Amino acid sequence: MNELDNFPHIRFPEFEGKWDIETIGGISRIYGRIGYRGYTVQDIVDKGEGAIALSPSNFVNNRIDATNSTYISWFKYEESPEIKILDGDILFVKTGSTYGKTAFVSNIKEKATINPQIVVLKNISISNRFLGYVVTTQNIKKQVEQIVVGGAIPTMSQTEISKMKFGLPTKPEQQKIAAFLTEVDNKIEQLSKKQEVLSEYKKGLMQKIFSQEIRFKVDDGSDFPDWEEKKLKDSFDVVKPKKVKDGLSPYLEIGDINSSNHTYTLKDKATVSGAIAIEKDTLLISTVRPGLNKIVITKSNVYASSAFATIKLKNSFLFHLLTTKKFNNLLVRLSEGGTYPTINKLYIYSLSAYLPVEEEQTKIANFLSSIDNKIEQVGEQLDKSKEFKKALLQQMFV
Repeated sequence: MNELDNFPHIRFPEFEGKWDIETIGGISRIYGRIGYRGYTVQDIVDKGEGAIALSPSNFVNNRIDATNSTYISWFKYEESPEIKILDGDILFVKTGSTYGKTAFVSNIKEKATINPQIVVLKNISISNRFLGYVVTTQNIKKQVEQIVVGGAIPTMSQTEISKMKFGLPTKPEQQKIAAFLTEVDNKIEQLSKKQEVLSEYKKGLMQKIFSQEIRFKVDDGSDFPDWEEKKLKDSFDVVKPKKVKDGLSPYLEIGDINSSNHTYTLKDKATVSGAIAIEKDTLLISTVRPGLNKIVITKSNVYASSAFATIKLKNSFLFHLLTTKKFNNLLVRLSEGGTYPTINKLYIYSLSAYLPVEEEQTKIANFLSSIDNKIEQVGEQLDKSKEFKKALLQQMFV
């Protein structure tokens, strides 16, 4: 970092002049869990009987999520007062596969400490929130990568972290930047919660629809006939995809599917052998570890792993039915194997279920798809907000 780097690319108009260069150790104290004060399984207690021992899994979007936490005894918590976690602290993962991950502590509801993988930045002499954003920038990430080289377990020492350099403006500019980015974060959090609420709303409706607690009506207001047990294959056509050469793109693997909202991301090329060509609007069901509920409808022509059952739907009703917990549990029961159980595609194609007439299927499909569209719109807004923040972090810091 040289003198030419001391000016950010984007700046609030009321500020000028170059930024100073500072180190993390120069503006904070770094504390970690001292080895002989570690804890064992015997020190782990139930919630309410001790303090949270934060781990990297509690770091979500650079904030603390204590929903699923490990608790250690009050004795172990009090034994190391220097690592008691308070609002305004900044946490930094120094050891393990998530090294460099950070979290800014705000509105923590329970008493907490840290596990040995983490260090905490305290006694911060600059804006805490500003420093909380500094440690998420590419500048710090590059320095982390330069430190962590080789070794079975990636590790950084507290001394190495203390020597990391960053640009530091005046206190008023620190506060202005931090306040602006906090507003962006709040927007991201609001969109995340909205997406979560819509997803839970859809799950609740699906449960009631497929248990027939909720029924749709014919356009004239009359009732549809009762649902009847039918073979699922009456509602779809089995697709026999063509096998192709490896390395084609775009490529879809089982791991690229988000099972919570049944969306996917594509790879630039195949990373395993045995790709198949898949047309747009094909339903894919993973035959490997079916309990993970990896089911999607393709939005374009893609190349995919051969470990999918491939179906062409007459309408999206069956897609929604197949993503239910009840169907997922059925696939698990029909699968075979140990760590990576699989299910024969023929089992999927031969399943039966209680189904409504096609007209009611269409009404249900359209209704659930309209909710999916809302969830997707919120997801797109969320992605854009995250990209906007990422660009700001690159441009607003030295």
